[in-house]
Amino acid sequence: MFPKSFQKLIKNFSSLPSVGPKMAERLVLFLFKQDPEKLAEFAENILEIKNLKICSRCFNIAEGELCEFCKDPKRDQHSICVVEEPLDIISLERTRSYAGLYHVLGGVIQVGNAGEELKINELLTRVENEKITEVILATNPTTEGDATALYLKRKLQTLTIDSNNPTKLKITRLGRGLSTGADLEYADEITLSSALTNRTELL
Repeated sequence: MFPKSFQKLIKNFSSLPSVGPKMAERLVLFLFKQDPEKLAEFAENILEIKNLKICSRCFNIAEGELCEFCKDPKRDQHSICVVEEPLDIISLERTRSYAGLYHVLGGVIQVGNAGEELKINELLTRVENEKITEVILATNPTTEGDATALYLKRKLQTLTIDSNNPTKLKITRLGRGLSTGADLEYADEITLSSALTNRTELL
């Protein structure tokens, strides 16, 4: 039987998504074999998570009030790419094919769940107030992702855009370089870059 501290760590790792008991045991054993310096750094990095926040503008992960993208004046301030989760942003950034802003919904609309907890109203407010000219709906190409994109499109089309700005709001969806049922988080850079480049306007 393992020592209690060893067992506690296994239980901690087992509680993580996609980590079963056997994988948890291997991870803890791997850490046990590491140098004290590496273990100390690992522990410090875990503790630093408690200092992270949610961006007040786009709901990405941030160290302060705003995330790195929202703080960057060089980003295209008139384009918003809507994603399900923060990890999707990392995948899209790797393509180097997009230089605008982001908005994290926090999930998708599920059957029997209208998505009240999602950051949809905040997105609509941003589009109205920030002179946005294009919204890219980058939800995953799943049944739920497609349904969420269609719902957002309908909501966005009801907005009253600044009358002094004659530019019509463009609503686009990632091109189908992504296979149905795929997850942006696991898509390769070439596929994602193609999906961004070949995005189509939702009519």
